[in-house]
Amino acid sequence: MERDAVGSPATAVPDAGDGQVRIVVADDLRRSRLTVFFRALLALPHLVFLFLWTLVMVLVAVANWFVVLIRGRTMASGLISRYLRYFTHVHAYLHLGANPFPGFAGEQGSYPIDLEVPEVRAQSRWSAAFRIVLALPALFLASSVAGSYMWLSFGVVAVGAFLAWFVALALGRMAQGLRDLIAYGVGYLAQVSAYMLLLTDGYPRSDPRRPRYGDSAPDHPVRIVVADDLGRSRLTVLLRLLIAIPHLIWLLLWAIAASFVVVVNWFVTLFAGRPAGALHRFLSAYLRYATHVSAFLYLIANPFPGFAGTEGSYPVDIRLPAPERQNRWKTGFRLILALPAALIAGTLGNALMLVAVFGWFTGVILGRMPEGLRNLGAFALRYTVQSWAYMALLTDRYPFAGPSLELLPAPQRAPDTTPPPA
Repeated sequence: MERDAVGSPATAVPDAGDGQVRIVVADDLRRSRLTVFFRALLALPHLVFLFLWTLVMVLVAVANWFVVLIRGRTMASGLISRYLRYFTHVHAYLHLGANPFPGFAGEQGSYPIDLEVPEVRAQSRWSAAFRIVLALPALFLASSVAGSYMWLSFGVVAVGAFLAWFVALALGRMAQGLRDLIAYGVGYLAQVSAYMLLLTDGYPRSDPRRPRYGDSAPDHPVRIVVADDLGRSRLTVLLRLLIAIPHLIWLLLWAIAASFVVVVNWFVTLFAGRPAGALHRFLSAYLRYATHVSAFLYLIANPFPGFAGTEGSYPVDIRLPAPERQNRWKTGFRLILALPAALIAGTLGNALMLVAVFGWFTGVILGRMPEGLRNLGAFALRYTVQSWAYMALLTDRYPFAGPSLELLPAPQRAPDTTPPPA
């Protein structure tokens, strides 16, 4: 069976049967430059109304807490569902995830980025009793992925919207990767809100494959392949940072050498129009080794990695292209062009750190890594690897920010036919 980029069957995407809300995207990527330019101003009426509606929902949540404890089922589910849809519409509009001005009623199917709400079902009274405590990990992750819990901050979604503002003004279109990234963050925020409002007791899923993104993502020459079985050794998880010290020292030494090789490769690519084969192989091995070490350190995989960066030697691996011709203009201004990607990679690094922290606790206690956390870590690592491959001139394809790329089957790497140096 064909397998996707995170090692699961390509058709095995979680559905709403898990009891959680899910984001659904039907956006055509077109943007009005005028409304994009004044987007924050145009959104003010919605933000005021959302604030007032949120105050009401806080009172509903308190009453709902007692109702669920007594009856085991939520009340006012229709009102909560409308609020969550409106919440999603407003945040999608504000962060440029969609273009039309949303309505104020939160009607289902009324906006290009909408929320799929499951049927109301019985809930665990124990889960409801300790809901605030249980929700803390999801709230921390939401603050990293989606900004803050209710409003704005400098999370992944806010950074994506900031960059998308310039793209939309220049092109009159939204970059698909940024749109999908924003949709993922808004969708996770909606899951956390649904859990906090006791609409569902299904724990928020951080899996980036979960939303329905609409159009398929374009393929990319740099991909990550995960063949991890989610099992974790409690002892090695407990001592993971200590065990990783030899790799961190070797990675630092290799990084110093790689920095000089990148400079040389820049001159070669600029004048020859393609990277040198030997330099390309050296940087590919370094980047692959850095991927293995990062996957081990952040608990995305379990085995102790080797020190050579050998392809196919680790459950979390990368596929890199062979040396190919590159655009000289992109090469000349590579560092400047890479700045937006570095900004997104930096914010995803915060999410990756939380993946490691939460994965450490679950690994030590349960001996397993939650699949959603593992897949989120793989996505963050993939984008970071693509950013480094772009800056190291292994490819001139720009990193794709959308988590939707994880839904595509990971291609097999073509054999490197570059002749060895004489």
